[in-house]
Amino acid sequence: MSTTALAQRYADLAAGDANQYLTFTSRGEMFAIGILNVKEIIEFGSVTEIPMTPPFIRGVINLRGTVVPVIDLSVRFGSDHTETQRRTCIVILEVREGDEIQDLGIIVDSVSEVLDIPPGEIEPPPSFGARIRTDFIAGMGKVGGRFVVILDIRHVLSVEEMAALAGIAQGSSSEIIEADAT
Repeated sequence: MSTTALAQRYADLAAGDANQYLTFTSRGEMFAIGILNVKEIIEFGSVTEIPMTPPFIRGVINLRGTVVPVIDLSVRFGSDHTETQRRTCIVILEVREGDEIQDLGIIVDSVSEVLDIPPGEIEPPPSFGARIRTDFIAGMGKVGGRFVVILDIRHVLSVEEMAALAGIAQGSSSEIIEADAT
């Protein structure tokens, strides 16, 4: 990651109410997302699957008349599908991509709490050894003697990257269908 991009991440972390983070668990690990990106938290319900999408796109939900894509965060991080349990929920986030705002849902094991993490308590992301891609990590927040992984939702939920992956998945499916037809 370039020095400019890293500097922008820390400027974003230090800005305004960016000291508040919604914490949640996925695969038994604690993560955090800036509260300014969180629109709402809903109970996990019926998700309509969409054919020929990447595995991390679990499907879509109808949120008061709006179609909202739902991402399985565990799969996005390279693991298995999230097994729905009593505390499993969908966090609805507003993701900015240029001038556009897209609502996306992420499936998490459980939501914990909203925490204040001052910029002085945030360390840079590790350069190696993380269980997820390092570009998904905005920083490591120190909370109560342990670290919380602060996610960079612009990378985790990059609409551009997900569209490219969906295109690859659809291209692969078309190739398979064409191969089967011959």
